[in-house]
Amino acid sequence: MRLLLVNPNTTVSMTEKAAEAARGAAPAGVEILARTSLSGPASIQGAEDGAAALPGLFAALRAGAAEGADAAIIACFDDTGLAEARALFPGPVLGIGQAAFHAAALSGHRFSVVTTLSVSIPVIEENLEAYGLAALCARVRASEVPVLALEELGGAAEAQVSAEIGRAVAEDGAGAIVLGCAGMADLADRLSAAHGVPVIDGVRAAVRLAHAMVGLGNGTG
Repeated sequence: MRLLLVNPNTTVSMTEKAAEAARGAAPAGVEILARTSLSGPASIQGAEDGAAALPGLFAALRAGAAEGADAAIIACFDDTGLAEARALFPGPVLGIGQAAFHAAALSGHRFSVVTTLSVSIPVIEENLEAYGLAALCARVRASEVPVLALEELGGAAEAQVSAEIGRAVAEDGAGAIVLGCAGMADLADRLSAAHGVPVIDGVRAAVRLAHAMVGLGNGTG
């Protein structure tokens, strides 16, 4: 099985981080084809960046389909272009946001989302409503960490995300946390251990769900 992982921004280090998480989650025999968009913004922070990322995302999806990918994963928590992507790709397409929300819902816990900047909150809240999962989400929170700050070694980004998780647990009563950015994919295990609650990374959730959907009959009907 071949799973296409597309980073719809142009930051290669973020693709590599997501690909490492994806390969760690992939069952034996699953190949991860990691691709970075060749055009568009360096990070996606809000609806305008998401719109600018669409041409590069769709080009990468078409190329992945030509390579024989069985399913595709959009590695942006906003689920950028998800509906359009499902219309043009021949197999299942998952966004890491939707995958993470469903994984959190299946955990049986009321969850909070901890994302990057406040500008991303409206998009995430709209997606939760569209997926019918808003009632299970206690709150969408911003750590006020810019996306590209997550790529800086030795920076304060992890501490800021961790502090917001602490507030979510204490103030929201969240029994699980969803990390609201692909750039946080390497933080889930450490943050879960630090806070004593499940911390869900959408990249890993999407890989497992995509694998299941292909196994169930291509997930298209």
